[in-house]
Amino acid sequence: MIRVQAEDFDPGAEIARFSSGSGRMGGVCMFLGLVRDYMGNGTGVSAMTLEHYPGMTEKQLAAIEAEARRRWPLEDALIIHRHGRLEAGDRIVLVATASAHREAAFQSCHFLMDWLKTKAPFWKIEHTSQGDVWVAAKEADDAQAARWDLDLPAGESGC
Repeated sequence: MIRVQAEDFDPGAEIARFSSGSGRMGGVCMFLGLVRDYMGNGTGVSAMTLEHYPGMTEKQLAAIEAEARRRWPLEDALIIHRHGRLEAGDRIVLVATASAHREAAFQSCHFLMDWLKTKAPFWKIEHTSQGDVWVAAKEADDAQAARWDLDLPAGESGC
């Protein structure tokens, strides 16, 4: 399931719903992302605004989820990503994966977050006391995501 929304979500309720009803799930792994109150250089951040292209964003998230399902034997996957203005400490993303075995759940959750960070069409502006700053792509994030590309057959990009 994929949801892109402005509204907050309750991680406990989402995971309870996600993990109920299937006796085939042996492990559920989740990642909950929050808006930090500082930039990488230590500058304070009061809020962040996330922009996206409706329709295109959901399509890309679906392609990323499909790639995770292709690579691992998943029982289910959940991606909730917020957009709009979020205050420091607000929830921004929830990713959960479920599989019969924990390793597939761990790896697929890590994969989804790495690829969401680098391949999902979201643009972020951090609001600081010194003004608004667009968040640029980071080489470290690209390197983290690139390690998953090694698993692809020649000529495939995954998305």
